[in-house]
Amino acid sequence: MFDRLAAIETKYEELTGQLSDPEIIADQSRYAKLAKQHRDLEEIVEKFRQYRSLKEGIKETRQLLSDPEMAELAEEELLSLESRLQKCEEDLKLLLLPKDPNDEKNVFLEVRAGTGGDEATLFAAEILRMYTRYAERQGWRVQVIDVSQSSIGGIKEAVALIEGNRVYSKLKHESGVHRVQRVPQTEASGRIHTSAVTVAVLPEAEDVDVQIDEKDIRVDTFCSSGPGGQSVNTTYSAVRITHLPTGLVVSCQDEKSQIKNKAKAMRVLRSRLLEMEKQKQQEAISAERRSQVGSGDRSEKIRTYNFKENRVTDHRIGYTAHQLDLFMDGEIDDLIESLITYFQAEKLKEQVTMV
Repeated sequence: MFDRLAAIETKYEELTGQLSDPEIIADQSRYAKLAKQHRDLEEIVEKFRQYRSLKEGIKETRQLLSDPEMAELAEEELLSLESRLQKCEEDLKLLLLPKDPNDEKNVFLEVRAGTGGDEATLFAAEILRMYTRYAERQGWRVQVIDVSQSSIGGIKEAVALIEGNRVYSKLKHESGVHRVQRVPQTEASGRIHTSAVTVAVLPEAEDVDVQIDEKDIRVDTFCSSGPGGQSVNTTYSAVRITHLPTGLVVSCQDEKSQIKNKAKAMRVLRSRLLEMEKQKQQEAISAERRSQVGSGDRSEKIRTYNFKENRVTDHRIGYTAHQLDLFMDGEIDDLIESLITYFQAEKLKEQVTMV
């Protein structure tokens, strides 16, 4: 491991030198590429240097143990340094794990009402708002590019494009069935109901990831419509694209321009096709990964939102917090970070097992 870290540090230093070369600075394309490589290595190099510094500190502190006047202080300092060294080594192991190539990508967030009728559509709208608020806190940009509303103001299904720094890396563990337990607005007797919403997080596919032949798609145009079917656009600007080989259908109606709507719909289609291809590969390699959202049935839950107890529970990692009101307002950082840490640790275990 340490030979590999030393090689990474050498590469980092080479890149640092190259980035101050006037010839490279003049070539913006090359400079941007090298700057990204430099940024990608920076965290691991800093952590490695911290590790070496702690090792040196431990060595010097051990020498003080033989001094009667300094021994007690040295023992305390040694315990602290060794604890920090252990944590630093664990961090280095995680940083050396293979990177998910999609981590830097934008995502298409798809939210759909599952079992639970009208109550499920109301909860779907709240889940979409929760992710929108979280995205705003991260400084990301959110565009809802297609939405189908229910008659009571909920959402049957919605697709949103979220753009920003490392969006997929933060949201990729949100895919699955989200279950809600509460007294619905639609319930007169005051009984608690259980409903479900499915969430899918798809990394945005680039042109190089998925090539779509024009003869494989059918493009239909229609008038955009608002809640309750009210006409909000008298021109045929909304676009529906059908991918004939797979039967996938994508709609977009948030722009007034048909050209812009088609371009956005194609972005969604590419991402869905990429996800299909990814799932095929994963199923061929291992049966351990299930499809992202299952059937939308309550029993397939990854998370439960209990409004009576003001509680949210993620069943995959045993996480529970009694601040559901804040959670639904987008304050989900703690759970997001806990999921990232958990799945990184699982990857590390897999790597150790393989070795």
